Amino acid sequence: MTAVAEPVPVRSETPVPTAVFSPARAALRLAAYLSLTVALIPVQAVAVALRLPLARTLPRWYHGLCCRICGFHLLVTGRRAKRRPVLFVGNHSSYIDIMVYGAVTPGSFVAKTEVSGWPLFGVMAKLQRTVFIGRNARAAHLAASEIGKRLKARDNLILFPEGTSNDGTRVMPFKSALFAAAELEVRGQPVTVQPVTISYATLDGMPIGRHLRPFYAWFGDMEMAGHMWRVAGLGRTTVVVQFGEPTTLTEQGSRKALADYCWQTVAKAHSAALTGQVSRRRRRRLLRRKAAG
Repeated sequence: MTAVAEPVPVRSETPVPTAVFSPARAALRLAAYLSLTVALIPVQAVAVALRLPLARTLPRWYHGLCCRICGFHLLVTGRRAKRRPVLFVGNHSSYIDIMVYGAVTPGSFVAKTEVSGWPLFGVMAKLQRTVFIGRNARAAHLAASEIGKRLKARDNLILFPEGTSNDGTRVMPFKSALFAAAELEVRGQPVTVQPVTISYATLDGMPIGRHLRPFYAWFGDMEMAGHMWRVAGLGRTTVVVQFGEPTTLTEQGSRKALADYCWQTVAKAHSAALTGQVSRRRRRRLLRRKAAG
């Protein structure tokens, strides 16, 4: 079992060190982000209403551009499963994760019902055809039915089986109940499940330590507007995205075993990213290629 660091409690009003925060940068980035979002919402709405192929491709382009606007450099390792449908499962520490997952994985999210009522983000979630899961049994049953329909239609889905967000220093155990969709078969084949890990690794080239890492997370009593302002004012962030080895429920034997495999894969990859192992491996590969060339 992979050992991961315990979280450090962080108060929502803790200030970001002035050495890495720029109010001017925050204002420019948020203005660009909001302008892009407001401009594309009607475009996506029309694409969804008319069931155009653009409804699937526009969100990924949008999220990728948002990452660039916000100063996120994505370092991607591993290979994304291409054969639809794929149930991507990953760690989750903030609403910021949506941009990153959306930029590298073509698909729709599975989220709690409360998200549908959030200002702006709720509209965006609906336009990306998010599947909302309620807390009561009836709502959960309806959501499971919708997930089944979407997978049978060969739609990729992105699931956060921790069930909540945290401060980003660890990966919480995955809930096996959320892997019920993996029991489905599409055209006689089990649904492919691929673990994905995202880690906020460096800020302006320097490792993000425990004192800064929670500023990329949104949890507890944090107020969203203030959190967005702080994140937007930070420098260039390297986000490590790691695609694990795809698997199926048939290969793992049970939902519990599947959840444990995905959790251990993500937890190990997250730990490697935060300790700089992924960046070092990438640099060594680049040096070898340069030497060979």
